Formats: sequence, C-alpha cells, structure tokens
Amino acid sequence: MLQNRIVLSSCGCVTISSSRSQGGNNAGHTVVVGDKNFDFHLLPSGIIHDKCTSIIGNGVVVHLPGLFEELAKNEAKGLKSWEKRLIISNRAHLVLDMHQQVDGLQEAEMGGKSLGTTKKGIGPCYSSKATRNGIRVSDLLGDFKVFSEKVEVLATMYKRLYPGFSIDLNAELARYREFAERLRPLVRDSVSYLHASLKEGKIVLVEGANAAMLDIDFGTYPYVTSSNCSIGGVLTGLGLPPQSIGEVVGVVKAYTTRVGDGPFPTELKDEIGSFLQKRGGEIGVTTLRIRRCGWLDLALLRYTSMVNGYTAVCLTKLDILDTLAEIKVAVSYNLNGKKIDYFPGSITDLGQVEVNYITMPGWLKSTENVRDFAELPPQAQDYIRLIENEMDVPVKWIGVGKGRESIICVKE
Repeated sequence: MLQNRIVLSSCGCVTISSSRSQGGNNAGHTVVVGDKNFDFHLLPSGIIHDKCTSIIGNGVVVHLPGLFEELAKNEAKGLKSWEKRLIISNRAHLVLDMHQQVDGLQEAEMGGKSLGTTKKGIGPCYSSKATRNGIRVSDLLGDFKVFSEKVEVLATMYKRLYPGFSIDLNAELARYREFAERLRPLVRDSVSYLHASLKEGKIVLVEGANAAMLDIDFGTYPYVTSSNCSIGGVLTGLGLPPQSIGEVVGVVKAYTTRVGDGPFPTELKDEIGSFLQKRGGEIGVTTLRIRRCGWLDLALLRYTSMVNGYTAVCLTKLDILDTLAEIKVAVSYNLNGKKIDYFPGSITDLGQVEVNYITMPGWLKSTENVRDFAELPPQAQDYIRLIENEMDVPVKWIGVGKGRESIICVKE
C-alpha cells in the first residue's frame, strides 16, 4: 500500500466510535498491544478498546464467514465483549462466496494482464452494488424467501457469464439462514446512530481500509480497489456531511510500499528493497504477499494530500531506517525530459517517469526508545522536517516501533 489515512470527525471530548466506511476483508491492519498481535480485516481496530463502539458502515462490503472467523481468532487473543460494542449497518452489502469465485474467474480470464486482486470478491460485490442486483444486510434479515430469490438471480447470471462457475445453492442458503440469526443482534441504522453521537459532542474516528493510491478514482487505475478510500468515501460510506469532518490524519510510512501490481516509481529491486521488506516486516496481513518497497515518494504524498486535505501526518516505521548510511527521497518527477508539477493520471505515463531524488545522510542510531522529538538524531529530525516542508503539513506523530507506546508526540 502506498498510503493509509485516518479521519477524525467532530470536536467532542470522548471517543465513542471507531468506524470503517469502505472496502472489505481485502485489506488488513495489525495492532500490537503488549505481547499480543491483533489482525483486523473487516473490524475497525478500535474494537479492542473496551470503551469504544465500532461501526461497520454502509459503504463496507461484508463477507460474513470471514467476519465471524475474524471475531473468533481475535477473541482467542483476548478480545472481549465485542458483542456489546459492534454495530453493522443494515445498508452494507454482502460479499457472497460466489463473488469470490467470480473474482478468481475474472482474474484467470485476464491471464498475464491480471490486476493482482486478493480474490476476496470485493470487485464483483461492488459491481453488483452498482448494477443494482447486490444483496444488502437488510435483505438477509428481512423476508428470507425474497433473499433466496435474489441470491438465485445472481447465481443464474454468473452461470450464464462464466462457464466455470458452480454453486450448491441449497447449501449456501442454509448457511446464510444461520448467519442471519448470528448477525441480527449487531445490525442497526448506523447513519442515525452516528448523527446522534455527533449531536452529543462525541468523537467519531474513521479508519481507512485501503491506501489512498488504491482509490478507484484517484489511485493507479486499474491497479486499485473497487471503492473510494480517499476522504469522499468517508462521507458516502457512513452518511456523514462534509462539515462534520474535523481533522484528517495521513498515516505515512517513512518509506513507500505497495502490495500487488501496478507502476511504482521509487521501487527498490536491490538489496535495500529486500532489507526494507525484512526489517519492516512487509508482509500483507490479508494476502501474506511480500510488499514491494521503495524510497519515500514526496511527489505522491503531495498528491494524496491534495485529494484528502491532510491537517496532520502520522509518520510510521522511522526506526526501520535506523541502520542506513544514506537515505534517498523522491521530490519530483520528469516526464519526457521535463519536470512535471502534477501526479500522472495515466499508468503509462506513471510507468515512464524519471524520479528526481535528493540524498540525505542516515543517522545510524537506534530510535526505538526515543519518546521526545528533541532526542531524535539531528539527521532524523532533518528527514522529518523535509517531509513537513514538502507536504506543507505538520508531522504530529512519529512511530518508532510496533507497540502503542512507541510513538513520539511532536509538541506544537
């Protein structure tokens, strides 16, 4: 992933909700608490906080078998009382196993030009949503006969379109009848719940599921996800009005990574790229694919900041760079021999850009135990100031380790 972001809505003083607004279980987050690693795919990571209500919004596509499996795995790691703190929107669409099967069939049809999807059924589910034959949570919890008819119509369409498609319809429907009863206590109208929370002056924290450069409109199309994972997806995926957005925090690694195919201007295919993969633990939580790694790309970050309107940056994994004697930073691109002041909208152009780098001295000191900005090595401070100056956005948090305690809060 090239970029993640978190959006903070409202100006209250009590954190009330951690919300997901888009995507499905095609992305993952790892949260380290003490000696425990929690892996999240559909669940907002706020679910581990016992005073936080977690919301899976209407813009999310939900694979119920995956959701219940995720809950069970994290429950075994110590997740408690989630039943009282998890809300699922009745407007969210369901990812059925047939969507996942079709995802694989579509990738196979493309052969060598495949998009490198996770095959989690996300694209086919959003396609169903757009063509208005999608199936929502409210359909499952309503008249089961109507739900069954909708599933059958979708299956019939896929059988016609894909000769290799197969489904045991009776078994699938029996399984979803059981899911319906497990799901029912968790479902409510999330829009009215969120607006009531905002009126009470409470905070809603919205967590991005995918990187900004995977946004279907603003990312490296077609090597993108099937939803808007930029700021606009927060509004449509939760039913929040623009004026409710308070602070927009861009969560940025100290170097650049990407999972899957597509152009990657600063990618390192040498020993430094391998070093970043190993030292940074760059393995996708969902796919277990090794992430592609490269130098920090400020041309890309300025673009995502334009789209999202970052008010602050959280810079993570600074400690991964601790042992490098030199660090390169991409500051701009050349296309056809000329410097450009925009981020290319064509993947052909993006694949042909020449990157303009500056080289900075490394700090060759461990930053893992640093908790004050002034205690960082001068070279590390310069690196952060460069990012601030180039993005024109303050870096307010710096991550120097895996745990929650490994955060430097930069004072104003």
